[in-house]
Amino acid sequence: MYKVFLFAGTTEGRELAGFLSRAGVEVFVFTATEYGKSLIGEAENMVLSYERLSAEKMEEQIRTEKPDLVVDATHPYAELVTENIRSACIHTHTELIRLVRDEGTWDGGDITYVSSAKEAAEFLSRTEGNVLLTTGSKDLAEFTAVPGYEERIYARVLSLPDVAKSCAGLGFRGSRLICMQGPFSKELNTAMLRQYDCKWMVTKASGMEGGFPEKLEAAREAGAKLLIIGRPKKEEGLNFKECRKMLRERFQIPYRPEITLAGVGMGSIEMMTGEAVRACQNADLLIGAGRVLEAAEKAAGNAHKAELYKEYKSEEIFSFIKSHPFYYHIVIAMSGDPGFYSGAKKLYGLLSSEKEWNVKAVSGISSLSYFMAKLHLSWEDAVMVSCHGQKTHLVQKIASSRKVFAILGTGTEVGELAKELLQYGLDDVIFHTGERLSYPDEKIRSGLPQEFLCCRTDALSVLCVENPRPRKRFALHSLQDDLFVRGKVPMTKQEVRSITLSKLKLLKDAVCYDIGAGTGSVSIEMAEKAYEGRVYAVEKKLEAADLIRQNRRKFCMDSIHIVEGTAPEAIKRLEPPTHVFIGGTSGNLTEILHSVLKKNPRVRIVMNCITLETLTEAVKAFQTLPVTEPDIVNVTVSRAKKAGSYHLMMGENPVYILACSGTGEACRED
Repeated sequence: MYKVFLFAGTTEGRELAGFLSRAGVEVFVFTATEYGKSLIGEAENMVLSYERLSAEKMEEQIRTEKPDLVVDATHPYAELVTENIRSACIHTHTELIRLVRDEGTWDGGDITYVSSAKEAAEFLSRTEGNVLLTTGSKDLAEFTAVPGYEERIYARVLSLPDVAKSCAGLGFRGSRLICMQGPFSKELNTAMLRQYDCKWMVTKASGMEGGFPEKLEAAREAGAKLLIIGRPKKEEGLNFKECRKMLRERFQIPYRPEITLAGVGMGSIEMMTGEAVRACQNADLLIGAGRVLEAAEKAAGNAHKAELYKEYKSEEIFSFIKSHPFYYHIVIAMSGDPGFYSGAKKLYGLLSSEKEWNVKAVSGISSLSYFMAKLHLSWEDAVMVSCHGQKTHLVQKIASSRKVFAILGTGTEVGELAKELLQYGLDDVIFHTGERLSYPDEKIRSGLPQEFLCCRTDALSVLCVENPRPRKRFALHSLQDDLFVRGKVPMTKQEVRSITLSKLKLLKDAVCYDIGAGTGSVSIEMAEKAYEGRVYAVEKKLEAADLIRQNRRKFCMDSIHIVEGTAPEAIKRLEPPTHVFIGGTSGNLTEILHSVLKKNPRVRIVMNCITLETLTEAVKAFQTLPVTEPDIVNVTVSRAKKAGSYHLMMGENPVYILACSGTGEACRED
């Protein structure tokens, strides 16, 4: 026994047939033609028939098979068929659902409705391509208002001498006048459309008896669009979404939407892949924000059937889909490529939590690949960053890289960066800016930093900086002492610095404090190791703070932020650290330790001590604080010094290096 009888003469009907069969609901599908049957295709849990049934035959089929439900998804112009279905259901006491189209809905984007021949002519005047006119000779005069109608329009009229004469008087003659008597099959209509290379077919709302289905199918097969004079009458029933929702609830069908995260490139439809365009065209819901939603809407076509939801926040998108379980082909438009600085990562996590949902991504053309191609530059060796809402320390990256590509977040970054690079002595790098890429007003500029000091760009901008002489990144912690600007300020020596930094166990995105930073030698190597993080060099002496600035400029480490003052007061307003080095305390060791552990109870701490008193104070403090057992190392370094023809080993001050980590417990208040 079939649960559903489905009369499917429309795109919506075919989609419902597939929806039910995939869900395991037994469905008997009726189409008016063999062509309609071929569009649906064989499927499990489905039987197809293209036999045209009279009211009596319909009633007989329903009595024999006893379906739970009949769905009438025939064309709005198939009025006789709709009446026969309704009559059969009344006589057999079978529940009937009529699927009606929303006002203005077009069948697959290929049908346009107008009210009169005059309106049809006005519409065609705004289009291009040849036209097959099948409305007869009565209103033919209206179409002489179409510019170039003598060359564009092929009029099909009755084969009567008087008709042919009147048409010739209007300018329709020769091959532009087709005198034939119907009926016309789908094959003949298709042949005519192809023969005359027609992009449009004009017809009246003639229903089944007037050969409308054959015209519709022929237009689809020939790739032409239908212009219909006369709108379908108003009907009561459920629209496609409501019908599908009702069927899902009726037969307890799980909600299994197909969700596509589609990259739309920079916003121009020409930058979208064919796969992304097809996804948009097949969607019943398009989600996105601003220009990306506009691009998806254009890709779907002027007559797309999808609804629009303007949103970019992942949580809001996820919530909307969950609370609207009647969209089955959903496209979430993402700018550029979903895999390149996109919100897709967060969305993946949310959408994938619903096991029944089928989620996939469609790649797009990223601003990186587009822009670098415009510049004739390869990008496999480029460092890529996004400046959206974050400090990226571009100077440091530019100084050590041949190419840096950045997605900009505001219109002022280029000018600000140019000023910074000049301050750091990077005056020979090459700027390339790209604004509104892929749009008609696209702008690409190149030059030296000094040429961009007053530059403001569009918000839709990218930047590539070429450095002809990138500095070599130093390995681990091995900078020679004589590379630093030193002055008279004490400095942690190379060997001790290397061991100290190894004990810190820095990560690439570490947030570091260097308390009592001195010349900034530890800060410099922290910044090199934590190249995606930040370093706060805390120093109370003005002379030392000035040396840190000089070394920061020399090594182009713009991720170092100099904090003048005495800890712990100077660090109160800083972000919580992940790693802290204490080289000087000014007698405030316990207070400093309390402060950093309060900011991050799991912070990694390394401290250097020279005097026994400081060592004793440190050990005592660590014993009372929620930290792991300190790892204590004593380092004594001797350096060779030439004395005449000999070399003497001259000892440096021994240094105690203490390392520990917070346990995660809160500090006790004294």
